[in-house]
Amino acid sequence: MQMVLIIFIINIVYVTFFTIRMILTLKGYRYIAAGVSTVEILIYVLGLGLVLDNLNEIQNLIAYALGYGCGVIIGTKIEEKLALGYITVNVITADEDKQLPRILRDHGYGVTDWSANGLEGNRSALQILTPRKYELKLYATIKELDPKAFIISYEPKAIHGGFWVKSVRKGKLFK
Repeated sequence: MQMVLIIFIINIVYVTFFTIRMILTLKGYRYIAAGVSTVEILIYVLGLGLVLDNLNEIQNLIAYALGYGCGVIIGTKIEEKLALGYITVNVITADEDKQLPRILRDHGYGVTDWSANGLEGNRSALQILTPRKYELKLYATIKELDPKAFIISYEPKAIHGGFWVKSVRKGKLFK
């Protein structure tokens, strides 16, 4: 029973590191990802060795598989807490008097807005860039100000220029 628990825990730790390493790699943190992968592979080899040495016992294989699944969940939760990178949010609103962009700018968000035409008439379109750690707060603010706003978000691959990005990198926003 002790071996099953050890294999389970080792695989949780391994897959958690694996998940975080993949996310760091995708976000461009290659040197940190390389460091994480060094620890990850040591844990992997240890866990896999324990399973292969005791392959005749099915509970070890089951513990390995369950640990893998739990590691994915834990790694994803950790990544959500880290909230690396930025998010771009596009908003379509019937707010033609431009209150929403002004209020969002007052909250520190970078907002570009323009007039748009929708099926039901004139609209205001907004594009908002924010660090991912403020994403949920931004959604809540938009929904509070305009519960009928149409919201789409995505992660930008590259960001260049603009006053707002410079301010974020200097740590001047959201204080």
